[in-house]
Amino acid sequence: MPRRERVMRMSVELPLWRALAGYRVLTMLYAIGLCATAYSHFARPWVALAYYAVLLGWTLATLPKVAGEAACTRRFLAADLTVALTGILLTPLADNHERIAGGGPTLPSIWTAGSVLAFALKGGWRWAAVASTAVAAGNLVERGHPARDTVHAVILVWVAAIAIGYVVEVARASERTLARALEIEAATRERERLARDIHDSVLQVLAMVKRRGTALGGEAAELGRMAGEQEVALRTLVSGGLVPVSRVSEDAAAGAVVRAVEEPYVDGPDGPAGSAGSVDLRSLLAPFASGRVGLAEPGAPVVLPTAAAREVAAAVSAALDNVRRHAGEEARAWILVEDEPDEVVVTVRDDGPGIPAGRLAQAEGEGRLGVAQSIRGRLRDLGGSAELVSVPGQGTEVELKVPKGAGRARGKRAEQR
Repeated sequence: MPRRERVMRMSVELPLWRALAGYRVLTMLYAIGLCATAYSHFARPWVALAYYAVLLGWTLATLPKVAGEAACTRRFLAADLTVALTGILLTPLADNHERIAGGGPTLPSIWTAGSVLAFALKGGWRWAAVASTAVAAGNLVERGHPARDTVHAVILVWVAAIAIGYVVEVARASERTLARALEIEAATRERERLARDIHDSVLQVLAMVKRRGTALGGEAAELGRMAGEQEVALRTLVSGGLVPVSRVSEDAAAGAVVRAVEEPYVDGPDGPAGSAGSVDLRSLLAPFASGRVGLAEPGAPVVLPTAAAREVAAAVSAALDNVRRHAGEEARAWILVEDEPDEVVVTVRDDGPGIPAGRLAQAEGEGRLGVAQSIRGRLRDLGGSAELVSVPGQGTEVELKVPKGAGRARGKRAEQR
């Protein structure tokens, strides 16, 4: 039996975090070693000893904090940078002026770069630039004047941290792109597998029931009709209604985790449950397809803001209700979805008797607002339009047009109010 669940973990950052942890330990030992070799030259060695005791304990105690992005919080970064800057500013108090003027190292020495690199790994090049600037200011205050070696060291740390931060941002973007590509491939393979299995079993059985029921007549004919509707709906679901798997990162330190979820495709910060984000309109219209309702849609996703897509689907549902109510249960309907560059057009057409001239205005005057509110009102609120064309004896056609940014623009206006 094939495995139904596959978990893929990818992380280009994890080796960088491990390298940072090792760097902090090694540079801490290096700074302590420098102090031991120059102990006799310190003006106040007890200040250096006290600081190195704090540096040793802090470095070892915070190793779990640099194990990954999730554990490396902003509070920790601020405290870590404070430890580095405190060591820099304590150097004139602990060391003598001649060693400082001659280019002697600060108390934390190159350990300070580890704090800056943590900012780069956590927040990218912008965070790295802020931390590097703070360290540069601390070094200039410690030296008292912009000496050449100090400026060179500051520029080196600045460029290295910003470069690493930029590389991390690019790596994260590449990781997301790769994860999405794997999702699409996995979804496509799963859909093909399900399509084969369903075609070889369920669809063939439904098709046979439809043929035999129609041939037998009576109650069997009704059973055959229902089987035919379910065959069309299932075939539509298999061919285009399956949604791709969703990328969910459960542990950023362990990498991206790709798993299947039961929500429509959504690309937005609030996910399927919220009004923000975007949804594939096809997934909302697929349930309307049946033996008497045909659905024609593009092969690519028809992406709309979630709120707008739901309103369009509700308008289509209202149009189909009108078909069943006024054209009869035996009437056929067709849904056509067109994805234009600036708007989405959904057309609902039926083969019913049509609407007599003036009937819509009369119904609205009688308080029946199905077309006025459920269809035209929804599209008007979205900044779109709904046009109804009906010829007696030739059916009715409802054309719904909605701009692609309608729902998102309306949500922004609501937030401003």
